[in-house]
Amino acid sequence: METQHFDRFDDPVVAADVAHHLHPFTDYAEMREQGTRIITHAEGHYIYDSNGNKILDAMAGLWCVNVGYGRQELIDAATEQLNKLPYYNTFFKTSNTPAAELSQRLIDIAPEGISHVFFANSGSEANDTIVRMIRHYWALEGKPQKQKIISREYGYHGSTMVSASMGGMSGMHDQACRLPDFEHIKPPYGFLYQGNMDEETFAEVSANWLEEKITELGADHVAAFIAEPIQGAGGVIIPPKGYFERIQDICRRHDILFVADEVITGYGRTGEWFASKTMNLKPDLMATAKGLTSGYQPMSAVLVGERVAEKLISDGGEFYHGFTYSGHPVAAAVALANLKVIEDDGLIEKVRNDTGPYLAEALQRLADHPMVGEVRSFGLLGAVELVEHKDGPKHFAQQGHAAVVVRDHAINMGMMIRAVRDGMILSPPLTYERADIDATIDILHKALDAAMDTLKLS
Repeated sequence: METQHFDRFDDPVVAADVAHHLHPFTDYAEMREQGTRIITHAEGHYIYDSNGNKILDAMAGLWCVNVGYGRQELIDAATEQLNKLPYYNTFFKTSNTPAAELSQRLIDIAPEGISHVFFANSGSEANDTIVRMIRHYWALEGKPQKQKIISREYGYHGSTMVSASMGGMSGMHDQACRLPDFEHIKPPYGFLYQGNMDEETFAEVSANWLEEKITELGADHVAAFIAEPIQGAGGVIIPPKGYFERIQDICRRHDILFVADEVITGYGRTGEWFASKTMNLKPDLMATAKGLTSGYQPMSAVLVGERVAEKLISDGGEFYHGFTYSGHPVAAAVALANLKVIEDDGLIEKVRNDTGPYLAEALQRLADHPMVGEVRSFGLLGAVELVEHKDGPKHFAQQGHAAVVVRDHAINMGMMIRAVRDGMILSPPLTYERADIDATIDILHKALDAAMDTLKLS
């Protein structure tokens, strides 16, 4: 197919993009009809497109640009490393200085009990790696039948065959992404499932969904339970207090590994280096990515606890797994610079003591809006649940349409936001100021008002 078939697009870059570029998570027919938005540059909290639009990025890219755009420290780190050693692999007992130093740095900031790091390039690869480690671990323990991994509906753990199967996104499963031995339970989604229960009761009920699934499958067949501390792409689902204490107790009693997927929540977003610290979690393995480099380079890190690491080291022999770019020296150098910026700028303390609490306060300005059924936040993660009517509340019959309408209005008003089912999702850079939060809430309020008119809601 030739690019000129799309010459109805004035911008030749758009025409080429539409003609040849298959985007992730995109309706291709719709894209070819409407074209694409070309992002040309970015600075601070704003992205700019080829039409000259300045857009406040309330999503930090894809939950990842924690230190904001245009940080010279990260650019300099990449440039210096490119001049020194642009690439070499870490196979066969070979390494490089940035990867070795980053390994130590990550263990220094990781939750207690984490002792080793395996590098990959994305959250999906990190979770694939974790599945390999889990099953290899149980085989070494003489329990190869422990194959099943339990996760939660609306959980997102990546987009490879393994990580998509492990995740709980039904739309992905419908496209032949459902491998055997991955099981799912309902999440602690209070807006849908809590009803009249108090928080303590709901924590017990929702944690027991794991107990029930283990009983159904048989504990001797269950290898691990994986959970995001806050379910991000699933709609910023925040568990009730006491939920994870019960979950961890269930895992311990049944000798099941507990995995924390911190791809979204890691590196400061919850007011600690990791949500596991915020929530007092003690995972056997952790998946991290995104904020590790603030998106400036692709990189992920599997943080491995003593129990699993020591078994792999003492009894495992060669671990037949890895990637060409595992421990890439440029990505590692950028990660080190990024972690230094987060620490030097006091961004974790800022989220914990200032902007996180202020975001929770600011979201309350939307609570009385006719389209809003609930607002919630945790650190610098926020969600606004939409409803057709507050009484009940009454949900929209066509799930997802209203949120897309609000999203599109917000983007046209100069703010990038994400729609998940009937919810609006926020995940701004950790460098956000109170004024940026105010601007975000103001635009979202206007977008909700505009959506009322579009949807003809009274």
